[in-house]
Amino acid sequence: MRLVSWNVNGLRACAAKGFEESFKALDADFFCLQETKLQEGQLDMAFDGYEAYWNYAEKKGYSGTAVFTRRHPLAVSTGIGIDEHDHEGRVITLEMEDFFLVNVYVPNSQDGLRRLDYRMKWEKDFRDYLCRLDGRKPVVVCGDLNVAHEEIDLKNPKTNRRNAGFTDEEREQFSQLLAAGFTDTFRSLHPDEVTYSWWSYRFRAREKNAGWRIDYFLISNRLAPQMSSASIHTEIMGSDHCPVQLELNLPR
Repeated sequence: MRLVSWNVNGLRACAAKGFEESFKALDADFFCLQETKLQEGQLDMAFDGYEAYWNYAEKKGYSGTAVFTRRHPLAVSTGIGIDEHDHEGRVITLEMEDFFLVNVYVPNSQDGLRRLDYRMKWEKDFRDYLCRLDGRKPVVVCGDLNVAHEEIDLKNPKTNRRNAGFTDEEREQFSQLLAAGFTDTFRSLHPDEVTYSWWSYRFRAREKNAGWRIDYFLISNRLAPQMSSASIHTEIMGSDHCPVQLELNLPR
């Protein structure tokens, strides 16, 4: 079973940069998007053999998530059931027979860390949400988690120490999520590999490969034996992020 996650940084813009070709080439059973920046009816996009589920932010041109799936879910929900967090289109959960799939676009702490306090509240509430799901059946979490966990996960760790996405607080929250029973699939399978999934549009960062790994697939620890591969498609353009992929030995 193949799962792909991609922060498209505006699906309408990405659609004009080869999104459909990339979507078809990746041939995923589940294709999860973050930062779609859409309202309902603004883009007519469908793919044969896939059902589509969307969570739109109330604010126009902001945030938003979507999932294209070849497998019909038992249930679909948006948000995490907490009003404070559920107006920005950040979470879609598909309940499948054997697992939950959670697609998430985690809030950015923003310049000057002005949203760090909110981010800390989000982290606890989102972790609690995942743990509740995990108590029912295994969980696959994917998306832009807006944190580089370790120094290996970004090009310039020392100069970014107090920048959004690499604060001690955000990294500690990620560690706590892993400690709650989840595995970082790419790092588990590639413990020493330096590969990034996001590059700033400024300073020719992608050309210089001055990037960050902030896009992830996490799985409940008990799914770890089913991992067959985890990869980052740095060759695919169309956004300031690139797609990340996970293959699990589960029925397609």
